[in-house]
Amino acid sequence: MDRGEQGLLKTEPVAEEGEDAVTMLSAPETLTEEEQEELRRELTKVEEEIQTLSQVLAAKEKHLAELKRKLGISSLQEFKQNIAKGWQDVTATNAYKKTSETLSQAGQKASAAFSSVGSVITKKLEDVKNSPTFKSFEEKVENLKSKVGGAKPAGGDFGEVLNSTANATSTMTTEPPPEQMTESP
Repeated sequence: MDRGEQGLLKTEPVAEEGEDAVTMLSAPETLTEEEQEELRRELTKVEEEIQTLSQVLAAKEKHLAELKRKLGISSLQEFKQNIAKGWQDVTATNAYKKTSETLSQAGQKASAAFSSVGSVITKKLEDVKNSPTFKSFEEKVENLKSKVGGAKPAGGDFGEVLNSTANATSTMTTEPPPEQMTESP
């Protein structure tokens, strides 16, 4: 079929690469006077229908607003309902479900990783506590405590030693600062 043939299958020329599509669309077809008159009548009819539909739509919107006013439905309530419906629509999509599932799995993996890191840190701290250097430091603190506050209670650990040392030094009575001393007349 060539471009000029008329029939059930009308073919329109398609813009080729580099060809200006606007020029093709704006180029008037060669129409007979009778065809032009028919198109003008159809154009007028479509414009009238559009005008009628616009008027009907405006009347329907006015009626809708009146019904909402009578029912006490405010714009804020409508907005809330639209947001809720929109969120419901979003959560029902496959993309949301897949994203949610992926994030859930990522959260589980991150939780497992943090737990693993916590276990490693705990193990390292235990290793440090059991190291000869730390043991030597602990002994020096215990010796200091025994000199300051008495003998170490049996079975005490390093934390208890530090706490008792802190308590011992805070309960020691000291001479008040000079500004608190009052002179007798």
